[in-house]
Amino acid sequence: MEKIINVFGDSITWGAYDIEGGWANRLRKYLEERDEDYFEVYNLGISGDNTDDLLKRFKNENEVRTPNSIIIAIGINDSQYINSKDNPRISLEEFETNLFSIIRDARVFTSEIIFVGLTKVDESKLLPVSWDLTKYYDNENISLYNNKIKEICEKNNLPFIEMMDLLEDEDLSDGLHPNSVGHEKMFLRIKNFLLENKII
Repeated sequence: MEKIINVFGDSITWGAYDIEGGWANRLRKYLEERDEDYFEVYNLGISGDNTDDLLKRFKNENEVRTPNSIIIAIGINDSQYINSKDNPRISLEEFETNLFSIIRDARVFTSEIIFVGLTKVDESKLLPVSWDLTKYYDNENISLYNNKIKEICEKNNLPFIEMMDLLEDEDLSDGLHPNSVGHEKMFLRIKNFLLENKII
C-alpha cells in the first residue's frame, strides 16, 4: 500500500542543528526501510514559520501532494514575543483561529490529521534570543500555546503527541532547536505513537 504523509512545521520540523535532518527526516528514513508498505514522507517545515505563514501555503502544498495523512508541528514561533509578553508574534486568540482554519483546510484532503505538541526551551539562552535581542521565548508562554493545541485537538477528536515533557536543556543546541539527541527522542515518540495508532 502506498501512503503519502505531509509534515508541516517550522525549523524544528525542518531539522535545524541535526546532521540527520531532524525527526521528520528520521521518520522518512525509517519508513523507507520498511518492507511491508510504501510511504512517501514530505518534510514541509520552513524555518521561522508560524500559523499565519503556514496558512498561506497549506492548501497549495497539499494539493500537489495529495496526502493520506497530515502531521502538523507548529506554534513555537507563534508563542515568541517581541520585547514584552504584551506583544506576542501571534496572539493566543489569533493562534486558535488559525488552528481551526488549518484543521478545516486539512480535512479537505484527509481525516488523518495529527498534531505534534511544542517543545520546551532553555530560557537561559532565549530571554532574549542571541540572534535578535528583541525576541523572547519562555516555557510559560509556550505551554499556553501548547495547551491551546491540545484543547483544540480534544474538541475535534484529533490525535495530539505531547512533547513538553520530553527534552532536557542538554538536548537543545541553542536553547530553542533540538540537537541530534533531541531529534532522536522526538522521532522515537512520534514513531511509536504512529505505530500504536496504526497510522504507519
